[in-house]
Amino acid sequence: MATLNVSIAFLFLVGGTCQALRWLSKRLLSPGARGCLARELAGSLQLCTSCLELRMLMEIGPWGGGFGLDVVLTLLFLLFAVHGASFDGGSANPTVCVQEFLLLESSLAATAAKLLAQAVGTGLGWAVTKLFWSWELSQLHFIQNLISSECSSSIRTALPHAAFVEGTCSFLFHLVLLKARHSHPIWGVPALAATATFLTYTAGPFTGAFFNPALATATTFHCSGNSFWDYVQVYWLGPLTGMFTALLLYQGNIPRLFQKNLLYSQKSKYKVPKAKVTAHLEGDEPQQKRKGGKSKPEPRA
Repeated sequence: MATLNVSIAFLFLVGGTCQALRWLSKRLLSPGARGCLARELAGSLQLCTSCLELRMLMEIGPWGGGFGLDVVLTLLFLLFAVHGASFDGGSANPTVCVQEFLLLESSLAATAAKLLAQAVGTGLGWAVTKLFWSWELSQLHFIQNLISSECSSSIRTALPHAAFVEGTCSFLFHLVLLKARHSHPIWGVPALAATATFLTYTAGPFTGAFFNPALATATTFHCSGNSFWDYVQVYWLGPLTGMFTALLLYQGNIPRLFQKNLLYSQKSKYKVPKAKVTAHLEGDEPQQKRKGGKSKPEPRA
């Protein structure tokens, strides 16, 4: 339990620091692009450090710490819920930024700036977590510090299957995200957290279940076992394809590319029977004539 307490304390410290960064950005920066960039950087830093620490607990904890997978999954759900409630409009996920661009909710310059902030945030999160592991405050962190320099690839299946797994995870995540955008946060945040936890548990043994290109880049691209292009196919092209498919299925079109709805016909919500419309028009014609007759009386001889 001492190891678990150290990890929880580290996660609380990182979350508090990122929340303070968001508060400062609201106080000191304009509510425009700079504030958005600060939120993306803080969210990516928080997400990267949390996921790296939890991956360590999932891989070493069962045999080195004596606690089961249920503890890690509970922490994972709570962290995803905290992230969803505290990100303050940030996504910390490049596929979400691209989705906003395709939905005409963000310009090309703003999207590029967000992606850059996410890259800086995840890189900083990886460096902070490595520094924390180097302090070796617990037995698990001592083991993790020894093996972190020789990490292996998270792809544990055939390359096409791995890309399909990441794409499917992204597809399901974005479907829930698109639905949650129009619901109250009290329902949307737990739904997203439960979806992310389920996908991580289900697809984790195959690819690590990142469905986040920035997080995957900081976590596994430097590991041996696969080439850079293999990682690009699985962790970049797979999630982007899943996001694009989810958006097309949900919207029926891609607003940035074309306006025509390819999947769903646009029908009026209310239907008026044609017979009633015809009768109404025929009944109005004599009334109009009568009103016209009253307004223009014939002159007397």
